[in-house]
Amino acid sequence: MTPVVSVVTPVHNGATFIGETIASVQSQTWGDWELLVVDDASEDDSAEIVEAFASDDDRIRVFRLERKGGAAVARNTAIEAARGRYITFLDSDDAWLPEKLECQLLLMGEGAVFSFTAMERFDEQGNRLSAAGVPERVTYGDLLKTNYIGCSTAMYDTQYFGKVAMPLIARRQDYGLWLRLLKRVEFAHGLNEPLVRYTVRSGSVSSNKLTTSTYTWRVYREFEKLSLARSAWCFAHQTGRAMVRNRLPGLARKLGWLHPVDGASAGRCHGPCGPSQ
Repeated sequence: MTPVVSVVTPVHNGATFIGETIASVQSQTWGDWELLVVDDASEDDSAEIVEAFASDDDRIRVFRLERKGGAAVARNTAIEAARGRYITFLDSDDAWLPEKLECQLLLMGEGAVFSFTAMERFDEQGNRLSAAGVPERVTYGDLLKTNYIGCSTAMYDTQYFGKVAMPLIARRQDYGLWLRLLKRVEFAHGLNEPLVRYTVRSGSVSSNKLTTSTYTWRVYREFEKLSLARSAWCFAHQTGRAMVRNRLPGLARKLGWLHPVDGASAGRCHGPCGPSQ
């Protein structure tokens, strides 16, 4: 039977967190999913942990890359193999709240073809750091100036887009995919409820802000083919807004650059919901 949702999870040396990540998918109130875990040539016990889960749950499919290809290659491997109408993403050190799929599928069933949610940030010890709210709608132009879409929060409809892969770049490939999708639809729908637990890791790829900024610039120039002037304008917005959000949150809220989490949307998920199949 074809699942409604395909969950894409790359893992490389993620043995510490991958069990909790998989368990968060298994605990979803919406159970019609497949989880595609791509082991990116891990040197720890990641693959064995995933295989153990898969042996007890036939909704979990495991792929193993012999050579490390990076997150884009791993995610694209899963996207290519996905059978579900909706493709969503979950990084191997993040976790979903039980209602995540149900709430998001309700939004997709109301006409959204690309959506994302708010999230909460935690450190590696499980201590809550902050919450990141999201706007109700984000256009291509909005996203060029601020990336509101966390990878583990996003979902897109393959009946509308087909299967769209991530650009083959070492970092910010998820950002590149969101921009590709937003060129083909007026806006992405934001669900301002924190349905994802994002782990902030001290040694993670995304923790190096200078390197991340370099790859943001590459997305503008190499993949979006923006002019030098427009790239500089967008880059200034990205870095300037981030600085204001971090140092002057009150001003950022007034300017619409910082969105407090709104729990009011939780009521959307009470009772039967989800898209027609």
